[in-house]
Amino acid sequence: MPKVVQKLDDYVNLIDPQHNQIFNMSHEEAEQIISTGDPEKVRQIEGNFAIVTKVGQQVFMARSIGRPMRYFMAKQVAGPLLIVADRIDDIYEYLKEIGLEDQFRPDYTRMAPAHYVTRLDVVGCPDPNPNYKRYFTPQRNTLNSDLDEIGKAYVGAMANECSKWLDSIPKDEPIGVLFSGGIDSGSVFLTLYNLLLKRGESPARLKAFTLSINNGPDGQQAFDFLDSLGLSMFLEVFEGELSDLDYKETIRVIEDYKARDVEAATMALALCKKIRERYPDWKYLADGDGGDENLKSYPIEDNPELTIRSVLGNPLLYHEGWGVDKIKHSLTYSGGQSRGHVRVYATSGKYGFKGFSPYTLPNVIEVSEGIPFIQLTDWKHEELYALKGEVVQRGVKAITGHDMPVFPKRRMQHGTVKMDDFEKVFPKDESVYRDYFASIYR
Repeated sequence: MPKVVQKLDDYVNLIDPQHNQIFNMSHEEAEQIISTGDPEKVRQIEGNFAIVTKVGQQVFMARSIGRPMRYFMAKQVAGPLLIVADRIDDIYEYLKEIGLEDQFRPDYTRMAPAHYVTRLDVVGCPDPNPNYKRYFTPQRNTLNSDLDEIGKAYVGAMANECSKWLDSIPKDEPIGVLFSGGIDSGSVFLTLYNLLLKRGESPARLKAFTLSINNGPDGQQAFDFLDSLGLSMFLEVFEGELSDLDYKETIRVIEDYKARDVEAATMALALCKKIRERYPDWKYLADGDGGDENLKSYPIEDNPELTIRSVLGNPLLYHEGWGVDKIKHSLTYSGGQSRGHVRVYATSGKYGFKGFSPYTLPNVIEVSEGIPFIQLTDWKHEELYALKGEVVQRGVKAITGHDMPVFPKRRMQHGTVKMDDFEKVFPKDESVYRDYFASIYR
């Protein structure tokens, strides 16, 4: 039975506030703001959060990318019952507890989309549609085309969020970074390392955790990255075998079936399991999730639905998908990273870690949306793909003083394991994942 945070006749809240990371106010203050339904006030909340409040018959929900929040409207003799949780299986387990599991289907659950205040009226049959008010609307093209200035602003914003996070956790707790030696995890590691030194705190509490399956290439890349900076003593590589990778277990954990997210989450889940086995008391993990979304760095050619014009012309496309008012928007999952961040949140949470993804925070995304992408790339794919390395490398130099190495881009799942082995583990057809997820509740 999931923990009940709040229960009324027509409303049950299963969202644990301890998983929020609010930097500038108490949970109660943030809850009060969300109860107003005022998006401008909600934007003032800094950090990662998922909060739900009820005022009369109206329920207000708001979340950032870093925390999922789902809901389900059940029917009772006395009227409707709204259940809010961060996991689909928590909703199902609660329905079983009260004898209403026959009403459940996973695709009947709904995800509150990130960056919106979602309002629901709990008034009974027929269930009304939710009302959405955007609380985060970053201005585009606010920066000039100077890559040094862009990098300084972008990495500086990320460093500022990392500093707030360090303020919020005990100074004697160790910190791990899920590390591949890539641009995003590398910049987060170097930023945290630099911040600890500036604070006069020991950087020995910091580790870079890397997974290498059958001598996958990330092990060597991670070493080369840190060794080039004289920091290889911080690296801890966890060796593994193909038997450590179980996509079915991953689907059960992330409660989703999108192929790329399942692949990445399978690697993250295996790494988190190995960290937990070696360090039973470790709590805090940071990662670079969100960096590709911010710098629009995914291979457009891999998705037949996308063109460079749709990627550069639609604000927050990789963060939110096509938008809550578009026909392609999934009510069950939302879209973009609002959907996909479970690949990190759920996998670290499975083993009791408190994760932190600074690139997912609105204050960092806001800077990235200010980059004049069209001016800098002239609609050229290769110019776009090269931009991320240029921006982050310059930013890391400006903020930390380190000359960060930049290696050719590859996805986490392609660095952890060699491609020949990868194809032995993961089906090529996404319908296999979808069918397995559907089978969980049959």
